[in-house]
Order: sequence, then C-alpha cells, then structure tokens
Amino acid sequence: MISVNSLRSVVKTQRQTLKLKKHTIKREVETEALENIKDQRILVITGMRRVGKSTLLKQIMEKTKYFAYVNFEDEIFLQFKAEEFEKLNQALLEEYGKINTYFFDEIQNIPKWEAFVRKLQDNNKKIILTGSNASLLSKELGTKLTGRYKQIEVYPFSFNEFLTYTNQEKETITTEEKAKITNNLKKYILLGGLPEYLEQNDKDYLNLLFENIIYRDIVSRYGIRKQKALKELIQLLAQNNTKTITYNSLKNSIKLSNADTVREYIEYLENSYLFFTLNKFAYSVKKQLNMPKKIFIIDNAFTDKLLFSQDLGRKLENLIFIELIRRKKQLFFLQEKGECDFIIKNNAQISDAIQVCYELKEENKNREINGLKEAMEKFKLKKGTIITLDQEETIKENEKIIEIVPAWKWLLE
Repeated sequence: MISVNSLRSVVKTQRQTLKLKKHTIKREVETEALENIKDQRILVITGMRRVGKSTLLKQIMEKTKYFAYVNFEDEIFLQFKAEEFEKLNQALLEEYGKINTYFFDEIQNIPKWEAFVRKLQDNNKKIILTGSNASLLSKELGTKLTGRYKQIEVYPFSFNEFLTYTNQEKETITTEEKAKITNNLKKYILLGGLPEYLEQNDKDYLNLLFENIIYRDIVSRYGIRKQKALKELIQLLAQNNTKTITYNSLKNSIKLSNADTVREYIEYLENSYLFFTLNKFAYSVKKQLNMPKKIFIIDNAFTDKLLFSQDLGRKLENLIFIELIRRKKQLFFLQEKGECDFIIKNNAQISDAIQVCYELKEENKNREINGLKEAMEKFKLKKGTIITLDQEETIKENEKIIEIVPAWKWLLE
C-alpha cells in the first residue's frame, strides 16, 4: 500500500514539471482539444510515445483554472491499486486545492482506473486522459463509459508545424520562399517530425525511444515471449515500408507456426502507433481483410534507425500517408492492372484518388498516370492528383483533370 504522504510527495514533484519550455510549438490539434473543454465528455488524447501529448496537456492547462495533474508512468504507481485512488485524490486536493479538471497522463497503466474516472465525471469533473496505446483506452472507455468520451490522436509534427519549428512564415510565399520551403521539405522527408529528435538531433535518443516502444508498449504490455520473432518482423515491415505484405509470407520469413501470430503482432504494433496497415480496396469488407496490405511507419526518422537507406519516393509516400490519416481520411489503395497509392472514401463513395511520386520522369510518367487514370475510371472521378516533390502541371484529357502538385503546397492546404 502507498501512503498518502508518498502520494502527496510525488504529486508535488510532478506539479513542478508542468511549466512549458520556451518556444513550444502550438499543435494543430490544440484548437480541437480546447473546444472539447466546454462539454463534460472525457477527452482522450492518444498517440505514440514522445509525439507531444504531454506538451499538449500543458498547453491546455495554461488555459484551464482549478486543475490537477498526475503522470502514472512514475515508478511509485507500479504497485498502485484501484482502491488507492481515493488516497490519491486526497493528495491532489491538498496540493492543488479546488479542482474542476483532472489531467491524467498514461492512466491505462493502472488496472480498473475507469471506475474512478466515471465517479469523478458523475461528480461533474472534467477529465482529460492521455495514452500511448490506440485500443486499450478506447476498449475500456467503450465498455464502461460508452458515449462519454471524445478521442483525439496526436502524431509527429505536420509539415506546417515543422515550418513553424524552423521559423518559416507561410502566409505569403515568394519564389525565393518556394525554394526555401522545398529545401525544408527535403529535410522533413529525411528527418521526420518527432519533436525531441528534431531538437536534439541525437541518434541515441531515437534508439531509446524505439526500445521503449518495443519493450514497454508491446513486449511488457502483451506478454510477448517470442521477442526474436517480433524484432525480425519489425525489420521486415520496415524493409517493406509502403509495399504490400501478407501475413503468410511474413510468417514464413520469420518461421512462425501460424499467420494469426503475425496478425496479432502487427495489431500490437499498430496499437502502439509504430506501424500502420492500409487495406486494398474491395467492395466486400470480408475480401479486404484477406487481401494483401500496404505497410507504413509512423515517422521517417525510424526508417534510418531500421534500415541503412531508403528510397526518397517511398519516404515521400510514407509522409503523405501519415498526413492523410492525420486529416482523418478513410483510405485504401487500389491494385488492379496498375496501382493507385491512395483512394479516399467519403461516406459511401470514393471521392479522391492520389498518386505519390518523388519526381515524374519519362521512365515512370506513364505508369504513374495510368495507375491514377484507372482509379479515376473505376470510381467515375473527374479529377485526380499526383503529388511530387516540386513539380506542378495540369493535364486535361477526355474531360478528366490530373493535377500534378508540389508536396509542400498539398501539405500546407
């Protein structure tokens, strides 16, 4: 059992860490988060470790009166039990005084936490939670607190946030600014958008973050025994980033007995926000589940951690995928005679088709355009988009329009 004095001590220590660093970048999701403060639903902020969830909490705190904060990743909470929440609340009231809003960082580490949260909410308290797992919080909230919460996902810096980080204005873009933005885009493609990695430029930080995700968010949380197979799977997924994979082929490569284990491991990797899978389009959901999938990684910085080098075209495609899911698009890829990288479903219809190509050249132009045109014909789309590094052109053909746009312009829309 943990004493009230011990809890009071850790609450006081954590309170001293709440001051924001100077020059903190305002996150794009902050506006959405602040809008949620006005209602009584629980706000759930999820995302991979170190993408800025805690910083976002602090930014919200600066605009909030009468709040209290607890980070449940502190070692003292390793032995914490659900019945001790009342003692914790006593310590919070003694330290903070009046409390209208509770900020709980990584609360999913505590078993049966949802009963305490529900009790606070029933007493008209606002609750804001963070977690580094996509499904654990929603699973518990879905069973115990149905309809009482809103989820916001935080990703690494968008290109817009990256430009803010590099102090580049975006309101008026001159020819000179275009060249500067393109150079910054090249850096963004290579370095990614992990805030602390950009700040420190330290490979050791990246290695430590990667190990924490693997061991704390996957191996420890799910009790993985076949750690060698998991590491081999991660290496294979990284090698096949933006390419198609099947559970059976991966199973054979890492010598696991069945494809269901591979499916489970990939689900764990997705829950930790390290990798994402993209379904091949089919009108039947059942068919989609059994078809090959494309694999993507959360941030391009990790491709250098896991691979010696990677094609810049694949890195650009990965970047565009992450931006599309940041924009909450429902995505598929189309693979028939040719391939279209992304098709976007809006309600019950396919509304957009997007192809990504680092540079359109004579040797790839027909392939890229034909893959896009095939998608446009299939879904009766009048317009399609090819995103490149810096090329810009409009192609009109048989009442169809193909817009070739620079990635920086599309990313800043």
